[in-house]
Amino acid sequence: MIDPVSGFAYPEEWAFRCEDPSMLALAQSGLGVLTSSGRVLRRGHTTGTTAAAACKAAVESLGSHDLRAVEVITACGITVEVEVAASYGSSACFKYSGDYPGDATAGLELRAMFIRFQSTAEVDAGPGIGRWDHDTPRYRRGEPAISTTAMDCILSSITAACRARGQEGALVYLEAPEGEKVAVRTLNPRVGVMGGVSVLGSTGMVEPWDDHLGQDAVERARRADRAVITTGRVGLRHARLQYPDREVVLVGANIKRALDSREDGLILFGLPA
Repeated sequence: MIDPVSGFAYPEEWAFRCEDPSMLALAQSGLGVLTSSGRVLRRGHTTGTTAAAACKAAVESLGSHDLRAVEVITACGITVEVEVAASYGSSACFKYSGDYPGDATAGLELRAMFIRFQSTAEVDAGPGIGRWDHDTPRYRRGEPAISTTAMDCILSSITAACRARGQEGALVYLEAPEGEKVAVRTLNPRVGVMGGVSVLGSTGMVEPWDDHLGQDAVERARRADRAVITTGRVGLRHARLQYPDREVVLVGANIKRALDSREDGLILFGLPA
């Protein structure tokens, strides 16, 4: 059994421990993650997938007063059905976080409005969508903080909705009414994204765990009753799958500090290289 999002091959014994066929099917589809205990955790939708759904719904709802869901092809290639509330060219979509309790943008509302048909798909980012306060290798100061993969998903979703109506593209307005307020709970102010949330998503799916970014990893490892420490993102993912009932902490280059922080109760998780 292969996870279609990450390509991870689940050990057979993990699948045997899953007693709910419907949850196992969820993991097989990529909408869930199978852990070593047999428990399946639901993946959520990134801000990019949420924005794509809102923008697509704005176009699809033209002439309709009651559109409740749209399909979005995520950046990882999985098609998801996303709940929306849309009518006559305006839509709202709330970010679904799956089984990720620490998601700072959980429930964030993204709104979209159809402006006009045109030759290409285009997004006009409004209030609540963060903007860069400095030039970066990829973005210029003042540009909306919408990642390339998220933008591709948004534009392809708009294009799909337009072509279903015999059109090539459309201009769609996108905003996050509570975006500026929510953004203060994220890393945006530290990285130079101001005025709102980033629209992100390298896969389009939210993994159901917290990477502890921006926090003192060594302190978390010291305090946890049953801690597992690892040095990189691949190790973090595998450790979370292997030890779903423990506190898994990404310590990076601070591995010696983490090991020195306590005398027992600490597992060092590594990968063959």
